[in-house]
Amino acid sequence: MTLIWLGVLLVFGGVLQMAFQPIWHGRLSGRRRLRTGQPSGTLEPERPASGFGLKSNWPGLVLLALGAAFLLAGATV
Repeated sequence: MTLIWLGVLLVFGGVLQMAFQPIWHGRLSGRRRLRTGQPSGTLEPERPASGFGLKSNWPGLVLLALGAAFLLAGATV
C-alpha cells in the first residue's frame, strides 16, 4: 500500500512540475519590456508555449515515470 501512495504522490508531483514549468519561465518572471502601441499589463507571453518542451520538462517526466512504475509495482504485490 505504501508503494501505491508513493506512486500517487510522484505522479501528482510530476504533473504539477510540468504544469508550473511554463509559468516559472514565462515573461512575468523576467524583465518586462514596454512596447509602443501595446498595453503593458498584458499576460500574453512573447513566445507561445515557451515552456512545453522535453528539455525543460524532463524532471516532471522522470517523476511521472517513476510514479507509474511504483503504481505498477504496488498493484502486483
